[in-house]
Amino acid sequence: MRLVILEDYDLASEWAAKYIRNRIVQARPSADRYFTLGLPTGSTPLGCYKKLIEYYKNGDISFKYVKTFNMDEYVGLPRDHPESYHSYMWNNFFKHIDINPANAHILDGNAADLQKECDTFEQKIADAGGIDLFVGGIGPDGHIAFNEPGSSLVSRTRVKTLAQDTILANARFFGNDLSKVPTMTLTVGVGTVMDAREVMILITGAHKAFALYKAIEEGVNHMWTVSAFQQHPRTIFVCDEDATLELRVKTVKYFKGLMHVHNKLVDPMHSVKDYKD
Repeated sequence: MRLVILEDYDLASEWAAKYIRNRIVQARPSADRYFTLGLPTGSTPLGCYKKLIEYYKNGDISFKYVKTFNMDEYVGLPRDHPESYHSYMWNNFFKHIDINPANAHILDGNAADLQKECDTFEQKIADAGGIDLFVGGIGPDGHIAFNEPGSSLVSRTRVKTLAQDTILANARFFGNDLSKVPTMTLTVGVGTVMDAREVMILITGAHKAFALYKAIEEGVNHMWTVSAFQQHPRTIFVCDEDATLELRVKTVKYFKGLMHVHNKLVDPMHSVKDYKD
């Protein structure tokens, strides 16, 4: 497990975007071998997506041979609703890069058979060869995707009823009208994310500090589902200083002492201009 600590949100977002860029460039994806990327929504990854768009426009990266799989989607919300995760991904990322829309996979919360939609999503991931890098964010209660406290740590993509606290927290996105807030979602499971070859979790802000503490300084606990990734062979937590406020001083000092190693992971690499399809 790596913990990468940057000074602020912008630097953490930039580090994460450079890491994703380097992983894709290193993989040298082609029509015969796509790079598969798991993606989150929410406020935390916005800075990372903004940087990736910048790298694409600079010619440093292409998403032509990248397949993406999003973590979750609300049930019953129209796809074109401004708060749907379809809208979020297209407005904040996909429409600004060269990804083939057929390669951007997002769960359909309006499917006639919701569980079948979840099972099909798992099969699509398997057919793509699994996820190379799954990027995630967390909530203040340590949930990843919509795997809220108490979720099974071996769970798969499924229909999930939201906790009342989550519904109340989401009301701000729906004009504070609780009647308009979706009460169910489709979400990948903890086990789905654990199957990825590599996981990078973005954690920023003081309001996430206790969750980061639970994630890395205490044991694995299904009440803090992000803690499961202690057991993944290749997990990187990327955070800002504010998110470390609940960590022990020696923990922070230890991982800061490794930053000279971590920063080599985001050194400039050859861009997509330097190799052929």
